[in-house]
Amino acid sequence: EFNYPNAELEQTIIEKESGIDAAIARQLVKFGHMTRNLKGSGLDEGASTRLLVNAGKLMASDVAPVVATDAAIAQALTDDDDMLKAIHELSRSIF
Repeated sequence: EFNYPNAELEQTIIEKESGIDAAIARQLVKFGHMTRNLKGSGLDEGASTRLLVNAGKLMASDVAPVVATDAAIAQALTDDDDMLKAIHELSRSIF
């Protein structure tokens, strides 16, 4: 199912560290991978596993996924309005 390196390991880490289920963790891994593809196209770096875990913790506390990814990931990666919108749209496409 995953076609990029360490995706399954990253999913396991996110599940264990944040307490979310496998399906949501898998979506976070996909989202993280998509943000990493923006590196060099307006982002200096994509979402780290730690940022994905932070978003997962928010989701485990009943924060809506799009709000969680905006707060824990997008805001941590950039303050550029266009990039924030792009990351928000990525999140909406997954969650």
